[in-house]
Amino acid sequence: MNEDLAVEHLAEATAVAACEAIELLEIMWDGGGESLAPTAVSVSQLRVLYALERDTAISQRALGGVLGSAPSAVSRLCERLEALGLIRRQRAHTNRRRMELHLTDRGQACLDELRDRRRNALLDAVEAMPASAHAALLEGLTALRHAVGARGKARR
Repeated sequence: MNEDLAVEHLAEATAVAACEAIELLEIMWDGGGESLAPTAVSVSQLRVLYALERDTAISQRALGGVLGSAPSAVSRLCERLEALGLIRRQRAHTNRRRMELHLTDRGQACLDELRDRRRNALLDAVEAMPASAHAALLEGLTALRHAVGARGKARR
């Protein structure tokens, strides 16, 4: 029984430490008001870009399901992203009544540049850590990514 409590306490302490690290990353990536994103996009808009990168040519309704957002909110997000040239809407080839959303080359470049900037900012932080912690961090983050990915797939 004590071992179960120890494991539960360790899991909770790990979750708290991860939340604190995420908060620090958000602050670091925000850069004191200067976002690392090459184009000024909100977190909600980034979620749209990530979703379109994973699931190309989806409808606005399907995107709303992925995001868990109301149709009106998705429509406003898409209008703004289309105005920025990051996504485009076009009629489906198989069903002319269906509109599909696509990530544009500019949208993909925005995501690529954001990832590069974040990676470079993270690299500075990781290089400041003791070398002995690098392998443990990599192992833990890899396991976390797999666990989060598995939970996301289970919800679909």
